[in-house]
Amino acid sequence: MIEFDQYLGFLAFLTILTIGFWLMIFLITFVVPFWLTGNLMQWLKEKRNKTKA
Repeated sequence: MIEFDQYLGFLAFLTILTIGFWLMIFLITFVVPFWLTGNLMQWLKEKRNKTKA
């Protein structure tokens, strides 16, 4: 039978695992595309300004 401290450890493990999973989903679906789009726009703006000057 599982004792209470083992149960709390298991709950802590599941909580950390779930938080990590949702953080990974958030990073992959929102933060990384936002970062790449911003860098691409900045690169194009710098390239456009370089050709004008």
